[in-house]
Amino acid sequence: MTDPVTDPAPDRQTEAELVHWKLAVEALADLDTIAAPEAWQALEDYLQRQVRGRLSEVVAVLVAEGRALHRRLTAGGDPAAIREAVLRLRTRYLQVETILDFYGDAVNSRTNPALRALLRGYDTLAGDSMAAVLNRLGIESPPALVYLDRGLGAAILRAGIRLWDHSHPSPAAAIKLTRHNLAYPTALLHETGHQVAHLTGWNTELADALATALTPHSTEVAEVWRGWAGEIAGDVHAFAQAGWAPVAALANVVDGPTPSVYRIRFGDPHPFPFLRVMFNAALCRSWFGAGPWDDVAEVWRRRHPLTGAAGDVAALTRVSLAALPDVVDVCTRRPMAAFGGVPLAALLDPRRVSPAALRSLARQAGPSLLTSAYLRRREPLRILAQLSTLAVLEPAAAAEHQARLLAWVTDVGADAAPRSHHHAA
Repeated sequence: MTDPVTDPAPDRQTEAELVHWKLAVEALADLDTIAAPEAWQALEDYLQRQVRGRLSEVVAVLVAEGRALHRRLTAGGDPAAIREAVLRLRTRYLQVETILDFYGDAVNSRTNPALRALLRGYDTLAGDSMAAVLNRLGIESPPALVYLDRGLGAAILRAGIRLWDHSHPSPAAAIKLTRHNLAYPTALLHETGHQVAHLTGWNTELADALATALTPHSTEVAEVWRGWAGEIAGDVHAFAQAGWAPVAALANVVDGPTPSVYRIRFGDPHPFPFLRVMFNAALCRSWFGAGPWDDVAEVWRRRHPLTGAAGDVAALTRVSLAALPDVVDVCTRRPMAAFGGVPLAALLDPRRVSPAALRSLARQAGPSLLTSAYLRRREPLRILAQLSTLAVLEPAAAAEHQARLLAWVTDVGADAAPRSHHHAA
């Protein structure tokens, strides 16, 4: 019978396991296996370097860990301790593989030339959206990587978020746009709002301010709105950059049977759909007066009467609707330390994206609104806001309006290509 202490079999098994994971880790270093080379080349130079560079750093750390562990084993290190380290290496491999696959899928969405050109334009617009606030506050705006995926809603993996063990920040603001909203892209500005709120610290400040403002109405309602602050910030950011255009797009995405639009889902950071649509309409009403957002709100009131809500949700809805003017003021007009002691409206004036202001821009620009490279760089978000409303206002011509918007976004991306060296500097 062999002595389990001196038997070399356990060491051989541990070495075999270590070699397996060491080789698996080293294989991750070839980033062309997670996304096609032509897809990587479709990124702007600075974005490609930022994403590939950060991912390569992450893999290099893991490769060094695996090799150091192998040296420990061959030098006669404690088998039990090495076995524990092998299990940690396996866990870290799976974490790294997950994030590589995420970015690989995002980059691979650019293998189609037409989609590649369009997403480059959305990268640029997302960067413009974040820079509009962050640059004025002296905060560096992160690169944006927009990708296309299925589903109803957009999403973001924020730049700088620590991916695991608090040592590897995500390399870019990776923003998902859904296929059905590719030509109704105002959700992009909601997602960039999440990045802005994170970098400025607005989320926490807004949560406290909402709770304070709503406590006189109801302490319970105040705490509910506190929990919604992060998503409220995204909606307000989109409103301040695109006016009423996000209202119709939002209503399309969150609509459903009446019980579902009044349902509060456990752990969901969003206001339930009815209240979210009413809040977005209230933003427009407060800053622009009467308009087509009122039509959306009225349709929702008729389509989803409050009698269809459960008793506690109906009570929450009544109190919240009465408090919406206060909520709008807190979100847009109250000075915030996150914004250098001024309100959001001082950095992003909603009046610049009112329907009247956008019509004036379109009228003054004439045909050059869609063709001028100067206007694309000077007023990209206002032009996006204007183009995003046309298909809603003129549904009979929606296909033509969508085609013009997508062509314009593609031109934005083409304009951005020569700027890659500037970003890399």
